[in-house]
Parts: sequence; C-alpha cells; structure tokens
Amino acid sequence: MKNQYKLKPVALAVGLGLFATAPTALAQQADETEVERESTIEEVVTTGSRLQGSAAAVVEERKNQAFVADILGAEQLSRSGDSDAASALRRVTGLTLVDGKFIYVRGLGERYSSARINGASIPSPDLTRNVVPLDIIPSTIIESMAVQKVFSPSMPAAFGGGNIDIRTRSLPDDFIFNVEAGVGLNSNADDGYTYNRNDDGIPDGIRDAIGRYQGDFSLRNIINTDGLSGSGNSAGDQARAINASLAKQLPRDMVLKEESLDPNFDLKATLGNSFDESWLGGTIGVLAAASYDNDWNVSERRNAVISNNAEAGCSTSLETAEDVSNSCYNTLSETTVTQETERLNGFFTAGYELDTHSVSYTKIYLEDSEDESEFGIKQSPNGSNLKTIAGTGIANREHEFKYEERVLNVDQFRGQHTFMDYWGIGFDWQYTESKAETEIPTEVSYRFDDIYNTDGSFSETRVTGDDNRAIFQFVDMEDNVKSYGGNFSLPLMFSGLELELKAGYDFVDKARYYNTSRFSLDNASGSRLSVLDDLDNVLGVTGYLTDEVIDENDFRITFREPGAPNADDYLAAQKIDAYYGEFDAIFDNTWRVSGGVRYEDFKQVSLATSSLIFDEQDLNNYFNPQRVVDSSISEDDVYTALSLTYMANDNYQLRFGYGETVVRPDLRETVPVAYYDPTTDIRTFGTAGLQSSDLRNYDARFEYYADNGDNYTVAAFYKDIENPIESVLRVGDEDYTLTYVNGESAEVYGVEFEWLHDLGYLANGFFTSGNLTWSDSEASIDPALAGNLTNPTKRMTGHSEYVANFQLNYDSANGEHSTSLVYNVFGERILAAGVGGREDAYEQPFHSLDLVYNYYPSFSSKIGFKVKNILGEDQEVTQSDILVRSKEVGTVVSLSYSYEF
Repeated sequence: MKNQYKLKPVALAVGLGLFATAPTALAQQADETEVERESTIEEVVTTGSRLQGSAAAVVEERKNQAFVADILGAEQLSRSGDSDAASALRRVTGLTLVDGKFIYVRGLGERYSSARINGASIPSPDLTRNVVPLDIIPSTIIESMAVQKVFSPSMPAAFGGGNIDIRTRSLPDDFIFNVEAGVGLNSNADDGYTYNRNDDGIPDGIRDAIGRYQGDFSLRNIINTDGLSGSGNSAGDQARAINASLAKQLPRDMVLKEESLDPNFDLKATLGNSFDESWLGGTIGVLAAASYDNDWNVSERRNAVISNNAEAGCSTSLETAEDVSNSCYNTLSETTVTQETERLNGFFTAGYELDTHSVSYTKIYLEDSEDESEFGIKQSPNGSNLKTIAGTGIANREHEFKYEERVLNVDQFRGQHTFMDYWGIGFDWQYTESKAETEIPTEVSYRFDDIYNTDGSFSETRVTGDDNRAIFQFVDMEDNVKSYGGNFSLPLMFSGLELELKAGYDFVDKARYYNTSRFSLDNASGSRLSVLDDLDNVLGVTGYLTDEVIDENDFRITFREPGAPNADDYLAAQKIDAYYGEFDAIFDNTWRVSGGVRYEDFKQVSLATSSLIFDEQDLNNYFNPQRVVDSSISEDDVYTALSLTYMANDNYQLRFGYGETVVRPDLRETVPVAYYDPTTDIRTFGTAGLQSSDLRNYDARFEYYADNGDNYTVAAFYKDIENPIESVLRVGDEDYTLTYVNGESAEVYGVEFEWLHDLGYLANGFFTSGNLTWSDSEASIDPALAGNLTNPTKRMTGHSEYVANFQLNYDSANGEHSTSLVYNVFGERILAAGVGGREDAYEQPFHSLDLVYNYYPSFSSKIGFKVKNILGEDQEVTQSDILVRSKEVGTVVSLSYSYEF
C-alpha cells in the first residue's frame, strides 16, 4: 500500500504543472528541483503517513505562490468526504457556505467572490445571481482548487474576498479505469410526499393564445378578438368555453402521495490512458468521467414575520386564544417539504504534449434537477387577510409544487508553450464557450381555507371566490459566456536576481435572457366551494380542479404578466476587455516582490422586458433611451496590486499585500424586476442606477513550515469599501420586500490562523488540521436611502464574526485505514436587516460534525463510510431572540465501494 501513496505526489506534481499560469524560466533547473521535491515527499511518506496523497504537494504550491492563496487537492476532498466544490470549500480558512451553494470569503457575501474553471469565466445557472452555485460542480472532476485572497493583476478586477479557480482533472500518465457505487440514508427521509410532476413547460395552446389575445384572457377581449356574436348570452358563453379550454390545458394532476422513499445512491466511473505517438514523438492523453446521484430529503420548516411589538415572553405558538393575543408573529407558516435532487455529470478531456508544448480540449456537462413539494398552513393573528385557527376557526392552507432543471455546458481549449530557443518565453492561452440553462417547467401553488368548528374539530376545506386560488408559473433562463485570453511571460536571470515579466489579455462576453410566465385559476363565480370534508384525505385536496369543477364553477384562467414598468422578465449583457502587466522578482532567495497593473473596460446593461411586447408602442415602453441609460453601467479603470515576501529560510516567510479592486452590481440588481430570493425567500426588486463598489485591500501573513511537515499560518486583513451594495427591507403585515442601495462606506477586518500538526507523539498515525477566522465589519447606509431600516449602521449582511474548521485525522502505518472527524461552525450572521423597529434577523451558528472512514482491503479497492451532521443540527434564524425560521437537515449515513482496474 505504501507504494500506492508514493505514486500520488508525483502524479499530482505533473498535474499541477499542466495548470501553471507562468511557464518555468529554466526547465532543466525546475526539473531538478521537482525531482528533489518528489524525493523529499516520498521520504516523508515513509516516515509520516499523514503526508500521503496531495497534502504535501498543495502545501508546496501555496508556499511558492507570489500572491496569497489557499489550495485544496483531490486527496483533501476525498479525506473530508465532500461531494461537490461548495461543501469542500467551507474547509478553507475564512470561507463559509450559505444555502449549501454559495461561498462567503472572509465574511463577505457571495457578490464578493467569483469562480472560474481553469482560469475561464463561466455562466451561472442560478436564477437570481451572477455567481455560480458551486454545489453543481462535483468533486469527481476536480484536481485541485485555488482560493486566491490577495488580488493579482492576472485575476479579474471584480475581486472582494477572493477568487476561486477550479482546476479540472489532468491527463493520466498511464491507463486508469475505476468505478464506484454508493448508497445512503437520510434520517429525515424514510417516508415522504411525492406527486406526478409536469416537465413539459407551458402548454402549446396557451403559448399560442398569449399572442392571439395579447396576454388578455378576459371574456370581453376574447369576444372582441374572435369577433364572437349571437343572441342573448351566446357570445359570452362561447368566450367562457374558450377560456375554460385554455384553463384545462394547465397541469392539474398534482395530488400528494405519502410513500416510502428510495435510499440515496450514486454511481461514478473514470476511464483514461496516454499513448506515445511516433510521428513527432509526443504524447496523446484522454480522460473521461461520469457520475450520477439521487438524494432525498424531508424536512419540517417554519417561516414567520415577527410582530413589530413582539416582546420577551410572547408566544411562538398559535394553538390557543391566549397564544393569539400574545403572539410573536404577524404571520406564521409551518410546512413539510420533500425534495428529490438528481445530478448527472459528464467530463472529457483530451490533449497532446510535445517537449515544452501542450494543447488540450475539455468538455464539461453538468445537469442538476430539484423536485420539491411543500404543504402546510399559514396563520396570522394580526394580519387583515390571513386567519388563525384559535382566533377565528380558519387557517390558510397552501400546497406548492416546484420542479427545476439546471444545466452547465462548457467547451474549453487550452495551450501552454515554452520556447526554450527564445529566452524561455512562455505563452499560455485559453478559449472557452459555455452556456447555463435553467428551466422551471412546473411551479404550482394552491391556496385553501381550512374551517374548524367551535370545539376545535375540523369541518371542511374550501375555495373562496377571491383571486389567486391556484397559481401556475413557468420560468426559462439562458446565460451564455464567451471567455478567452492569453499571456506571455519572460524569465530573466541576473546575479542575485530572478525576474519574470508577464503581459496578458482577458475578454469576457456575457448575455442572459430570463422569462417568467404566470397564470392563475380563480373561482369567478364568487361562491365558496367545499373541496374536502375529512382532514385525513388532505393530501389529495389539490386534485379538486377537474374539468367538471372548472365548467360548473366558472373557474377562469388569467395571464398574470405585469406590464411596464413592473415587468418580471429581463435581458442583460456584459462585456469586459482587460489588459494586464505583472512582474515577479526574487532577490538573493530572500526577498520577493510581485505586482503590476490591470486595466478593465467594463460595460453592462440590464433591461426589463415582457411577453406583452406586441407592437412598437410596447417596445418603446420597455426600451426607451432613458431606461437603457438608467439600466446601464459603463466604466473603465486601472487596478494595482503589490505583494512583498520575506523568505528568511525554508522554514518561514512573511508576506504583505495591497490591491485595488471593484465589486459590481449583479445583472439582476440593476433592473427593477421582482423575484423571490431562494436563500431568504423574500420578494426582491432590483434598483436602476446602482453603482459599483471600490475596494482597497490590505493583507499581512506569516507562514511557518517545520522540517517534519507541520505548518502554521497567521494572517491579518483589512478592507475599505466605498459605495458598498447593501440590501434594504420594507415590511408589511404579512410579508417582507427587499431592494438594494449603495451604502456610504464599509470596512471588514480580521485575523486568520491555520495549522497542520502531527500528533504522533501522542499516538502514531494521528494528526490535526484546521483553521480559525475572527473578523468584524461595519456598513453605513444613508438614512435617507435606508427606508425603514432599524439600524442604518450595522454589520454587513451575511458576515460571520468567526469561522472554525477542525479535522482530527488518522492514517494507519500499513496504509489500509484512513479516518477523519471533520467539524465546521460559523458565527451568527445577518440574513436580513431589521426594519420598522425590528432587530436584524440572524442565521444562527450551525455545528456540522462529519465522520469519514476509508478502508483499503487491496491495492485496487476502497470501502468508504461517511456520516454527515452527526449532531443532528437544524438550521435556525432568530430575530429579537425569537425563532422566525427553522429547517430540519437530518443525519445522512452512506457507504461506498470503489475499484480501480
């Protein structure tokens, strides 16, 4: 087994070389250095098994970075048992994971971080954000990830907390073929609620009718458009029949069924090889990987809007009249959610290497879908529209169904060239075209009234004659990105000085189209329709909308597309031209000075649009010149960076960094369209005229590397932000709305500590690793722009004052066993700012404790066992120390087996 682990550092070193951003100045000298490094790593593996795999290689790469970066290797991902990039990155110092998808760097929101694949910008399949939801990228295609926290000119200037570069798997040296299968169980997902989903999208007949009737399905418009006539009510009857025929095309067979859920399972396979060709003497390599996984989760959820006069001792229950009179809430909903997640991923790369030249092609296809059902009651002791069982004998019941498909498709060409006959000049380039598509072919919401007798017993469920009894929504989004660039590097050697000069170009062209179509089925007769008389059959209540009910009760379909200026669709485009120059100088192997400048020409426009554009007047309403100007950003600027490193010897180094960067508004944030943010579940509006935020970043870092492989890092950082983009809430009795404003200023500062420490003196094979971050922030918003924000000066939204990661690891001396106990926690963070006298709403710390065990029964096989969320923690949000949101997470136990042929 030891030989198996000794091979891994060599393979990883070769892999990392493929992704080096600057060609090596002196190839022969670098090869000699690499041989020495590999020899050292293998020698350490013999005496200290904790440096098996990629741990030593990624530490060496981090140590040699000109600008501060943290590196995660494939072996580290395997050790922590993380299945995707998002969950793995929360192990990095100062990073927290939000909603299982988005990474916050040093307490800054997702807008302050960016992600690239092999140095290329990629689109986002997320409906509400520019940033890529990193849960969509599986760990099976990742060779390593670099999180750069100090800006360098070769990085995009849109740099706040950090930039994440995901490096995909490199070409193999030899034949490789492995397969893996796994099963798992979620403690919350023994039984769940399923339904017959619709995945066909808008029915063709309704789509055609939107154009025919120009979005107006009223009887009057149908009569006028179709020229209906007749005696008496004949025209109206014909129009009602046409409207009913459209209503019957909507997907209505959505009845919940309780059933035992299948266990989670996943399948993975990798196949690759390399071949020497005799024509030119080069090497051809290919690698293909595929994976599929299916997961179930069932959770009880609570969502509430706190009352503005809530006090200590108020009631968080609405079961009795006394609870109602002393309630903490304006509204309270308690629901059960069943979610099925499917992921299908494909990866292919092929390349050719000849001497100091290599070219490659990479194809990435990632498909992700979520099917969700939710049902429960929503009560209101204080609101005017909603009711309370204890107060009035009426409760509002809601059943919701949602199916979402996301696809990320990437085609990338790359090349690395070193011209040894021309002073060792290097040239690296990449050309990438990628597309993200998201579709919601089913999103349906039903509303009912549950009626209770005076003795508290259930009477009936009924549908009233008001609007929005059933809402049907269909969403399409397409995001296309073209990214290409290259750089030249020139290594120079002088007495006591090693110098590398670099100049490069980056281009990004992005275009997004987003369309929402919303319909309602309402009881136009105005009468109350009883649809259920036995609460035991409540799962089937959504099946009441039969053809007969539509005809007999005059249910009518309405197209809910808002007109100008309140549209909920948009078009957006973004273009970035960037040029940069860098230098990296090492003096007497003691001082290292790196820096340079980057020039970016940035243009962005986001325009509200609608399916109701039928003529020139409609077109002018949406795209008049002033609206285009108000929704556009055009800026160009120069961004500088400087890094200074003192290298006393091989054991420690001291770094200082400074950088000027920018954070720009999201595509959707600059257009006044409405949407529900899935992270906060708050109705959100963009703001025209939102400005970019300028940042000045200061970093200091001390790194110590012991001879036995232990290493320790202490860092401090400070960020000064001008015009920070902050969220501002408005509140009604029943719900919140949110929009964005530019604050006056903000600052973030903190310290980080990281370690890798051998515990062999306590017990052979044990070692510990981890990191701690303490930080604080403050954002000031002009009270005139803060709406009814309770605290115009506050901590930045999403910022945690501390983040902690601990790992206790064990590697057996014979190499057959590997175990890690992995712990992560973040400090409470503002999820939504308080308004109307209410305090800020804080997401509470989530204590995540996972166990990962791997057993290697033979050279070619591995058995893996994993337990996630051992502590059984739930996600909770409090406001004024009152619980306003909770979500069960569950404990997941999984077992896997892999074999390498």
